[in-house]
Amino acid sequence: MSGSLSFVLPAFNEAENIEEAITRCVAVGERLGLRFEVIVVDDGSRDATRDLADALAARDPRLRTLHHPRNRGYGAALRSGLLAARMERVFFTDADLQFDVDEIEVLLAHAAHHDIVAGYRSPRCDSVGRRVMGWTWSRLVGALFDLDIRDVDCAFKVFDRRVFERIPLRSLGALVNTEILVRARAAGFDIRQVPVSHLPRARGAQSGASPRVVFKALRELAVLHGDLRRATRIARRRDAWRTDG
Repeated sequence: MSGSLSFVLPAFNEAENIEEAITRCVAVGERLGLRFEVIVVDDGSRDATRDLADALAARDPRLRTLHHPRNRGYGAALRSGLLAARMERVFFTDADLQFDVDEIEVLLAHAAHHDIVAGYRSPRCDSVGRRVMGWTWSRLVGALFDLDIRDVDCAFKVFDRRVFERIPLRSLGALVNTEILVRARAAGFDIRQVPVSHLPRARGAQSGASPRVVFKALRELAVLHGDLRRATRIARRRDAWRTDG
């Protein structure tokens, strides 16, 4: 397999998982024969995540670590990593080992023909509450933006790097997956969806479903919806002006 790939791993308090997550990405990159880099974004972790990632990066020039001095949120961490990526294709997943990185090969098989290849968890190995919340969120996003995505927040996606050269990213929280897909589709990029395995979290604690995170995502969703409505109105006025002219 030819080409180049950036692996992006946002991490917050993942000391129990980060070394294995990095090692798996390196192994996959080597097995596929890609020119690759692994970017770890430590989002102000209060455990040993930063030190462990830095120690591995010091021994391998293909590894890069970015650090937020304080916890800024999942969206901010992901955005830092995506914008720092230097390879042709950009892949991201979480550092919690709930995905099998080997399955990136399934996504890359479609990447030559699609700008974005988005995984969806099949089946999703989370609590009933988290599954219901995820289904409800995807339906809400679909209704607001006419976006037919089965699993918006699935943290297993591959992008052509041009996507992040063309679209703005403003979300600091859990809305980031929604923002990327909505803005990319509006910019004309196409999306392919494929099923991927999802594993129970074995170590560490989840934080994505806290009331604070959900409220922040809803607030950012309203802002995103307003932004896109304004952009649509401006584009229509511009088109009308050109037609009249």
